[in-house]
Amino acid sequence: MDEWKRFAWLYESRFLIHHVDDRVKVRRLPGEQVLPSCTAGHTQDDDCGIMLWGTFSWAVLGPVVVLEQTMKAVNYLNIITVQLHPYMAFVFPTGNGIFHQDNAPWHKARIVLEWFEDPTDEFHLMPCHLIRRILIRWSTFGMSLERQLRAQTPQCPNFSNLRDRCLDISYNLSPVMYQKLVESMPRRVAAVLKAKGGAMCY
Repeated sequence: MDEWKRFAWLYESRFLIHHVDDRVKVRRLPGEQVLPSCTAGHTQDDDCGIMLWGTFSWAVLGPVVVLEQTMKAVNYLNIITVQLHPYMAFVFPTGNGIFHQDNAPWHKARIVLEWFEDPTDEFHLMPCHLIRRILIRWSTFGMSLERQLRAQTPQCPNFSNLRDRCLDISYNLSPVMYQKLVESMPRRVAAVLKAKGGAMCY
């Protein structure tokens, strides 16, 4: 656990103004053409949303950044350039922290990897990607935020309201939540090794 407490984890989650499940429901009579008036559950506004970028470690939740456009390598580089060094220096003042990101395309972009190659005494980038099946923390964060967001009434009427609510929920997450995620890592790694890549339970 002492080793896992040295990690800072990245999470990225997308939230839409209207909750959709990527399925379009169609109601029509037999033989009737599929017209726009026959569809339900999806509108142009459904695609309006935000992406949250954030970090956390055993010790503390890091900064949360709202991205108003699609995440790309340039956006990602701008975020980590401003946010990552101060957070890692604060949480790991001796320079022994390890930052972990996943296999998203913008994480593997050349300009991003070159930035991480610059010498630094503040933290290290984990050189290899842990097996994704071990790391449910991104989806766990996203699901927790989504549940709390949808439980609120009234629903978010616009982009600005969605952004404010997501930030409010993010900064009020209980430390117990992310500490439990970190505590689960030895169990998850052991389950992966035991299963030898097959189905596992942890």
